[in-house]
Amino acid sequence: MSYIPFTEEEKQRANSVDLVDFLQRQGEQLVRSGHEWRWKRHDSVTIRGSEWFRHSRKEGGHAIDFVQRFYDMDFPGAVTFLLGGEGGLEWNQTAKSAPPPKKNFALPEANPDMRRVFAYLLKQRFIDPSVLSYFAREHLIYEDKEYHNAVFVGLDEDGAARHAHKRGTYTKGEPYKGNVEESDPKYSFHYIGEDDTLYVFEAPIDMLSFISLHLKDWQKHSYVTLDGVSEHAMLQQLKSHSNLKKIVLCLDHDEAGIEATGRLKDILAEHDYYAPAYMDIPVLQSRYKDWNEDIKAKHGITPIPAGEHPKLVLLPEICENLFSACETLSAVPDPNAVIREYHRRLTPLVDSEKLAAANPEIVGACLQKMAAGALLAAQRELRQMERPETLGQLVGNLRDSYRPHLDRGWMRTKAEDIREDAVNIDRQLFAPGIRTLQERLALVSDYRRLALDCVKAQLFVRLELSQPLQAPEEAAPNFRMSM
Repeated sequence: MSYIPFTEEEKQRANSVDLVDFLQRQGEQLVRSGHEWRWKRHDSVTIRGSEWFRHSRKEGGHAIDFVQRFYDMDFPGAVTFLLGGEGGLEWNQTAKSAPPPKKNFALPEANPDMRRVFAYLLKQRFIDPSVLSYFAREHLIYEDKEYHNAVFVGLDEDGAARHAHKRGTYTKGEPYKGNVEESDPKYSFHYIGEDDTLYVFEAPIDMLSFISLHLKDWQKHSYVTLDGVSEHAMLQQLKSHSNLKKIVLCLDHDEAGIEATGRLKDILAEHDYYAPAYMDIPVLQSRYKDWNEDIKAKHGITPIPAGEHPKLVLLPEICENLFSACETLSAVPDPNAVIREYHRRLTPLVDSEKLAAANPEIVGACLQKMAAGALLAAQRELRQMERPETLGQLVGNLRDSYRPHLDRGWMRTKAEDIREDAVNIDRQLFAPGIRTLQERLALVSDYRRLALDCVKAQLFVRLELSQPLQAPEEAAPNFRMSM
């Protein structure tokens, strides 16, 4: 979109649009969580008025940033849309769903008995009776008086209740889930034992289900649930209990759980819990979607199947095709010419108003050959530095470096990442003087980054546009010519 001279008042008005109203009018589902709303389609995104925060990536902002990020618009397009310039919609302002005044944390009043909670957790969720009885005796699980929800209590180091998660016990329809207002996410439902192992789960029923499946000496271990997929409770228990040296991630066996597992591994690495971090952190996956589905299967109930991450499923094929492309182009004297030529071809395709207007087969082919050119250029630099890597090693390292939880954004964002990579490479190639060893290593790193960004874009093309990546026959460019 061309430049539009918005006034400061217009920008402020667009940025103060109520995102709850905005998303609900888009047909999106949101779940109340204390003072905030959680976006069901992007579970790590919470919203309060015109503000949003994505916990999985530690990023956030206001309405304009939100529309740019999640609706793939540039700044003028986002402001115009929020002001009602396209479609004539007038979004509510923040005050219309502003959060109520802050309250102090307080546990819901307990019901005199726990009949409904026991019936729900024993007969519907098949939690082991001895496990449920233990947590009930410790007053960490009880039934609230008003709605008969199951309440899962989280205590701080002094034994004071600081968090409570409520789960509806009615079996018809979607059960209610939510935290008591002003719950502290650092102290969600957990149990601390004596040995060095901390098992990490998404929700209380996951944790109870896992214990029910692994009853032997369960009280020796420690267990913590995450407030969604937030890392705060896990880090708090590690900080408070020096005996905890081994972390085992036991999140859901689906796309969201796999991404959250990768993100938590990175967070643990940042906090120096493992070195080398990523591959050394144990992960346990349920056979079906989650640990409670595993219990249901044992009781003859058809479970919800596990879901693999579609990008990780497709990645080996992408890398195999990339290896073949590298072999095909290996005789080209200047791999940088390959990068420039296919970047030149790619740019007008992804700059289209709608990517669907471009031929996805050609887009995929350009991306594949750019990635191949980048790896061949990296191989040449490494060989000149007497640090040779085979094509198999280069492609294997790229595959192992891929993290689905870091692969975000629409094609426009990915194309911009590729453009920046290509510009950085050319800047280094045409810089005067002889490059130092560190500069050459940095160049190799940029080649690897370009190849990885091209692979991310290929995954997007393949999964979002549902098209094969094989390109139609085309005349090969003459890479002997100066580009």
